Amino acid sequence: MKVTAALSRSAQSPFTLEEVELDEPRADEVLVKVHATGLCHTDLTFKAQVPIPAVLGHEGAGVVEAVGNQVISIKPGDHVVLSYRSCGQCRQCGEGEPAYCSRAARLNLSGSRLDGSSTLSQDGTTLFGSFFGQSSFAEYALAAADNTVVIDPSTDLAIAAPLGCGLQTGAGAVLNVLAPEPDSRLVVFGAGGVGLAAVMAAKAIGVQTIIAVDPVASRRDKAIELGATLTVDPVAEDAAAVARGATHALDTTANPDVIATALGLLRQRGVLVLVGLGASRGTIDLTDLMFGGKVIRGCIEGDADPQEFIPELLRLHAQGRFPIESLISTYQARDIDQAVTDARSGSAIKPVLLW
Repeated sequence: MKVTAALSRSAQSPFTLEEVELDEPRADEVLVKVHATGLCHTDLTFKAQVPIPAVLGHEGAGVVEAVGNQVISIKPGDHVVLSYRSCGQCRQCGEGEPAYCSRAARLNLSGSRLDGSSTLSQDGTTLFGSFFGQSSFAEYALAAADNTVVIDPSTDLAIAAPLGCGLQTGAGAVLNVLAPEPDSRLVVFGAGGVGLAAVMAAKAIGVQTIIAVDPVASRRDKAIELGATLTVDPVAEDAAAVARGATHALDTTANPDVIATALGLLRQRGVLVLVGLGASRGTIDLTDLMFGGKVIRGCIEGDADPQEFIPELLRLHAQGRFPIESLISTYQARDIDQAVTDARSGSAIKPVLLW
């Protein structure tokens, strides 16, 4: 079927809305009419890396148009959020850790289905698609049952869309991994969508001291609004001095210097979780790590099972304890490049495209 999608032709070029060809759903696939798609830092990271024209987007939300004959848990008309794919068969999936699926890279980042076939083309030329099993920078997307989460039809799809990745990551890092107690001292580096989701989650479970570190004043103000008890401008202040003695830390920046700072300011036996995508190498103080009994661990997708965690976050939202709407700026899909500009400048925390 012919659909309109935001196509990335190169790292330097803007997105362009173009007509592309989307496969019909196979027996195990779900066709979703996309209403809203969150714009995530990961989309921009991959835009700079994918060597062929690509349809990105991995925070889609919409209404199911059709399902293959092997799909029994989802039906046309269901309102859904699209998240990441997992195989459901490997050891990690069997142990309830789908974010660490042994086939995750192939299912989410390869640009094609698991069998190597493409879901998207243009004038006979294969496009990079199936991004996180969806490629939802488009009017329609193909997904699978494992990454399609049915939600209440009364839910605003523009609010639900960012739960597919970014907000799930930040909130899950707090609720599923760090698990701070009310008397904990949590410091969050980076007050973008992921970091502010972490702040909201910490507030929701009653953490009494929440410190947000970010150089953008408007984001620090938003952090206070959402539950941070203290903010730090790392350009003008010494974040390590202000936040020293933290029991828990979350880094969303992937900046090696920031990560080293976060580790250093933790008290003994403190825990640092890394969720940022960026630099692959850095330097840390191994003596401090060992003699301080500190822990550093990575975290993918908030260690969350989307089928369980996205409904949990929507319940918190319904209770007024996870105010997603306060993070969102909506854009018509044709204005995707303005959304990218605003995300990079920090003037928009969580852009959401409306199709």
